[in-house]
Amino acid sequence: MSIRTGVSEGVATIEIARPEKKNALTIAMYQAMAEALDAAQADAAVRAVLITGQPGIFSSGNDIEDFMSRGPGEGSINPESPVFRFMRALIGIDKPVVAAVTGAAVGIGTTMLLHCDLVYVSDEARLAMPFVGLGLVPEFGSSLVVPRLMGQVRAAEKLLLGDPFSPQDAVEAGIANAVLPAGEVVNHARRVAERFNALPPGAVRETKKLLRRASAEEVLKTIAVEGELFAQRLRSPEAMEAFQAFFQKRKPDFSKFS
Repeated sequence: MSIRTGVSEGVATIEIARPEKKNALTIAMYQAMAEALDAAQADAAVRAVLITGQPGIFSSGNDIEDFMSRGPGEGSINPESPVFRFMRALIGIDKPVVAAVTGAAVGIGTTMLLHCDLVYVSDEARLAMPFVGLGLVPEFGSSLVVPRLMGQVRAAEKLLLGDPFSPQDAVEAGIANAVLPAGEVVNHARRVAERFNALPPGAVRETKKLLRRASAEEVLKTIAVEGELFAQRLRSPEAMEAFQAFFQKRKPDFSKFS
């Protein structure tokens, strides 16, 4: 399994541990992360969750080969699929979630950060949401949340053009709290997560609910709409060209599409 989990000092850790594939996420990994979040929610000893990756890589996003081997669209529209289970678990957990972004965060590697409570980014990290370049559309509520954080025109750079952004950009946009040296980001994030051991858990839970109350229903509706379109786009000729180009290590040619 490429997801490592454990509980220590009141913190449940979810570590994405597939560095040989740049921490690309498979269906099985989504399932494991969903189960780990559900377990943390149910465990009274857990006061916070820490999500992290490997040195130099947080996650390169979905494992295209794994997704395509299951058939275009499978797992991207079924509300009971591991992908949606993970999304619901991350949005629904009422305990604080702290992310330590250890390096590159691509696709859902970035969009999952929108649903964490505290985010600390390595100075070596680069974030990107290159969905359109793959013939796809944004996911995990990013088409709603990113414009609200960045404004419409800057969101267009990130979601239409797929422009990457720096750790400093992430802080400025309100996606991350701070940039730290690569060797310090995980320990810092863990120390922050451990601070919740000294805080009243009921007050923490209710405050988190209040912080997210206004947008919670709208985010879930947006995720459902995005999921429908994402599944359709996975079956599109444009996506097929993008994926073939990816596997053939060439630049995709979209000139024949209108």
